[in-house]
Amino acid sequence: MQLLFPSLPLPPHTFLPTFTAFYGCHLPFLITPIVLFYLMVVLVVVMLLLLLSVHQWRHPKDKPLPPGSMGWPYIGETLKLYKENPNSFFANRQKRYGDIFKSHILGCPCVMISSPDAAKIVLVTKAHLFKPTYPPSKEKMIGPEAIFFHQGPYHSRLKKLVQASFLPSAIRGSVSEIEQIVLKFLPAWENTTLNTLQEMKRYAFDVAMISAFGHKQDKEINGIKQLYQCLEKGYNSMPLDLPGTPFNKAMKARKLLNETLRRLIKERRENEKQGGGGGLLGVLLGDQNQKVDQLSDSQIADNVIGVIFAAHDTTASVLTWLLKYLHDNGNLLEAVTREQEGVRREIIEANRRLMWDDTRHMPLTTRVIQETLRTASILSFTFREAVEDVEFEGYYIPKGWKVLPLFRTIHHCADFFPKPEKFDPSRFEVPPKPNTFMPFGNGVHSCPGSELAKLEMLVLLHHLTTKYRWQVVGDEDGIQYGPFPVPKKGLPVRVTPRNI
Repeated sequence: MQLLFPSLPLPPHTFLPTFTAFYGCHLPFLITPIVLFYLMVVLVVVMLLLLLSVHQWRHPKDKPLPPGSMGWPYIGETLKLYKENPNSFFANRQKRYGDIFKSHILGCPCVMISSPDAAKIVLVTKAHLFKPTYPPSKEKMIGPEAIFFHQGPYHSRLKKLVQASFLPSAIRGSVSEIEQIVLKFLPAWENTTLNTLQEMKRYAFDVAMISAFGHKQDKEINGIKQLYQCLEKGYNSMPLDLPGTPFNKAMKARKLLNETLRRLIKERRENEKQGGGGGLLGVLLGDQNQKVDQLSDSQIADNVIGVIFAAHDTTASVLTWLLKYLHDNGNLLEAVTREQEGVRREIIEANRRLMWDDTRHMPLTTRVIQETLRTASILSFTFREAVEDVEFEGYYIPKGWKVLPLFRTIHHCADFFPKPEKFDPSRFEVPPKPNTFMPFGNGVHSCPGSELAKLEMLVLLHHLTTKYRWQVVGDEDGIQYGPFPVPKKGLPVRVTPRNI
């Protein structure tokens, strides 16, 4: 069993590939005396960090840390997590160590839990002991004032405002706007081969921009799009703020994005009498408490970026899997098509456009989405942080350690979902057991945008299944991780008009 940290440095044959993977470039120099001096300085710093880590991981003798491996110093098991099949990564450790085990990812010591009851304790019943958090790199890029990272009155205030933007009563009027985005994309896909993941990212991003800023197209919006796309490239990089690293480039984009958002916020504040312009930004600017305790520009900017972050990559990944599963299950695709054709007939007979109420009458399509959320489990886990030393299920969790409920492991447990590897939407004809199906999290910090995400999936599937068919290009049938699991090469498909 591996110790808290290895006693040896990285083997010589692994240093270059490891450096290249983290730094984003190759070592273009020879080992000169000056370079050797700097390497020795780095080594001293690493040793000091290890000593600090040893101090951090001290614990009472009668309360052991959970079993597990901490991987390499600083690197931990991050590479393994993002390069391996997540099912294998978690299942192998669960089998070896049990439902609670320790690890070290993205620069953070952490405890992983893989039972519904333990997840409920962390996310619901004792949520006050585990504050929501992300690795420092993500927190810096999203912004420390974002709702994800807070508890207490500030979180409660923000949650009310964010929910006001994403409750069904608020988004039911967005159906026509989302439909217009779909109708813009689909003709461009016709008779072409496309990368499904990249196209779904474009679609989800456009929906996210509307949810964040409303339909008002400010002159800053295009700049915000470009800067955010630079920022997201560093979301899952190692937090090495050195010139040329993905993290460093992302932080430069984050600074420019903040400046652009501040200009937009200023413009909308000055046009306050005309309304905030819609979207979450309009809600935050129109907060009734702002005269007493006005949200700062930084608080608003961080939460707008947070909403785009939450609404973009994950939704695009789920949509990619939806097309994959429907493609691979022809009978199911035809059944979904029949359901959508029934909805379409009603729309044509009434001479109207797709409406919110139509999306409430798509039971099979909804179950297909639920089963995709379970099977793909895009959100493999969520981050919490122990706010104090905690005794948990007989183990000791030090203050500051991350605690990760493993949604993917729970979703793929045969005790709750028989034959979990099988794609079977009929399993959702009966509600799943409590705390066993958590694609959007659980408790006070569950995702407030879940209804919007499902809505944009339903609207896309309505038009796609009734008008088009798609064929996967190539014979590669695997999964890639970066970090969300998606079909290999982003699922290249050729889209053609459906023969009716």
